[in-house]
Amino acid sequence: MLLHTGSAGTTLVSLPRDSLLSIPGHGKNKLNSAYSFGGPKLLVQTVEQATGLRIDHYAEIGFDGFVNVVDAVGGVDMCIPQAMKDPLAGLNVKAGCQRLDGQTALGYVRSRATPRADLDRVEHQREFLSALIKQVASPWTLVNPFRLVGLVRAMPGALTVDSGDHVWNLVWLGLAMHELSGGGGITTTVPVGGFSTVNGSSVLRWDTTRAKALFGALAKDQQVPKSAL
Repeated sequence: MLLHTGSAGTTLVSLPRDSLLSIPGHGKNKLNSAYSFGGPKLLVQTVEQATGLRIDHYAEIGFDGFVNVVDAVGGVDMCIPQAMKDPLAGLNVKAGCQRLDGQTALGYVRSRATPRADLDRVEHQREFLSALIKQVASPWTLVNPFRLVGLVRAMPGALTVDSGDHVWNLVWLGLAMHELSGGGGITTTVPVGGFSTVNGSSVLRWDTTRAKALFGALAKDQQVPKSAL
């Protein structure tokens, strides 16, 4: 996910892992391959090259950290539109509004066992992140010493950040995400041009014209045109 804040508002853009992009020094490949080839540094370079944006900060959360944070706040309330069962993601969840514990939530944001696969997954990830931020900031978490202490203990081990980042950068991140969870700002997926097969593997291609309009607006700190959403 790419988060932008500025005078024109806050925008969160999902970049699907199967996006076919040029990876510096490695030719064209899926976006998640950049991390495999060169870790966060190459991933950031790849996103900068593809979007034309300067990435100022980086934050990463692992599977264990994700589970610990969700469990620390007592789970997260989500309304699941239809039942989902995905053995690969360890997911078996019924339709309806319910509280997801850490393991179930992890399966939900990882699963691609839906009609739109990766496009549904990134949408689920944004929805869940919004619900998680609401739970973290809720009075029931902040006034409950068991949850609050558990959250404080879980966070440092859950997040990996850039070597130049400081605690106030995480505060800024939290405030931006809280704005989005309250309905402010824009959450979207990079415009998609279609799918194809490369070397026997399914890849996602961006709509380059609309993506250029999206990232161009962010670069100039302007309102993103609706046609690019």
